Formats: sequence, structure tokens, C-alpha cells
Amino acid sequence: MKSLQEKLETIIAAAGGQWGVVVEEINGSFYWEHNTTQTFAAESIIKVPVMAAVFDAASKGKVRLDETVLMKQTDQVAGSGVMQHLTPDTHYPVYDLITLMIIQSDNTATNMLIDLIGEDQVRLTMAELGMHDSCYSRKLMLYPADSPPNNMITAGDIARMLKRLATGTFLGEHACRQMIGIMKKQQVRNALPARLPRIEEGVSDAAAVWEMANKTGWDTGRQHDVGILFAGGKAYSLTALSENAPPDASLQAMAAIGYEVYRCAVS
Repeated sequence: MKSLQEKLETIIAAAGGQWGVVVEEINGSFYWEHNTTQTFAAESIIKVPVMAAVFDAASKGKVRLDETVLMKQTDQVAGSGVMQHLTPDTHYPVYDLITLMIIQSDNTATNMLIDLIGEDQVRLTMAELGMHDSCYSRKLMLYPADSPPNNMITAGDIARMLKRLATGTFLGEHACRQMIGIMKKQQVRNALPARLPRIEEGVSDAAAVWEMANKTGWDTGRQHDVGILFAGGKAYSLTALSENAPPDASLQAMAAIGYEVYRCAVS
């Protein structure tokens, strides 16, 4: 029988394109990486360090998670999320903006949060998380010719960030539980969790119960999904960044990665 490492290698080789992948058992022995230092356009994965930056700013007393922020019409941008369709000149709690940014990948909420805490706070938090090969450059859905280049990430940096959250070592256990709790409410489940078994109400079989705290990101030519899988009493961080592979092949490969890690966790 193939080992988990062999299965992961086969999956990404069959998908084509370029991949950056890290699978790590938190507080366990399994660790596998592939191409961890190549930079990829972050797409909406940047929203996870933005979330961490807001919590970081809150821990320093710069903002409060329960304070409200005014959404102006000029804040509303296209792409993912419902806030572009809502009534402007309305106040929203910071915690709700974070939730929409993560579970719906809301671009308007993201930009409002970045304006609230400042771009330097995002960069500072990324540095504190050990994301030294990644960079934050700009808010989302900005397309003038003179706009800064894309936000960039590496699989290694994302894996380091996820481990800090999973182990409760960034801002303390309470803040990490809050951030992971938001990610568990993710509404986009078409990649890493796509093949995991449906959890039926009332089922107590440990092998059938799982949770995934994840965040996706995509654009033409790129598909990403990163998160923490809780199953079988174990936790695994999964980082899968892909470029120049057919979208369906990328999504199927990520679903296969999630499934194989799940099988390993519950075996």
C-alpha cells in the first residue's frame, strides 16, 4: 500500500502545473513539503493574514472586535462577497467583517478592515508570523495600470502561519480559537474538503466526524486552498497552492489531498 507521501506526490504530479504543498500533522510525526519557497499570487489566501492582523491590532488596543465601521459606497468593490450588494452608509461590527471576509471571501469587508488597521499592520503581523518570503502589496480589486503588484505568498510561509494558529501560539489560545472558529464556518468547500464524508446529524462514529478550518483563493490560472483538518483526534495543516494547471484538475487534486490526509487521520 502506498504511503501518504507517495499518494500526495502522485496526486500533484497528475494534476500538472506548478504546486506548493505542505502537509503537517500538528504535534505529530508526519511532515511533507513540495516546492515551499516558490512565490504564488496570493489571491484570497491573503485574507487569513489580514484576519490575524486585525486580531493583532485588537490585542494591542488599536481596535476593538465589537466596534462598528461605516461602509461607504466608495468602499464597495466587485468580486466575492455580499457586501457589494448591501446598503451603503451602514455600520458593521469588526468581528462580522472578519467573518464575511473569511467565509464568503468578501472583498469589500477585506478592504474595510485593511483601511481600519492600516497596511503596515498587515505587514508587521506577517513578519511576526514568520512569513518572510511573502509580501502584502495592496488591497483587493484594484486594477489601475499603476497599482502595486500582486500580494505574494509561499507554501512554507502559509504552513508556518497555520501551525501558529493550530498550536495557539499566536496571540494566545483564545485568539487562535476565535480565528479557527471563523474559518470552520467557511462556505466555499470545493477543494480540500470536497471529498470528505458528509457528516450526518446524530452520527457519533469518530471516523465519520471531521472539521475543516479553511480558506480558498482563485483567479484565472490559479487555485489555492489552505486550512487545518481536525479528524480522528488529530490535526493536520494543509497548504495547497497551484498555478498553470486546469482548474478542474487543480480542484480534484486538492480534494484528493484532503481525502488522503483524512483517511490517514482516522485510520
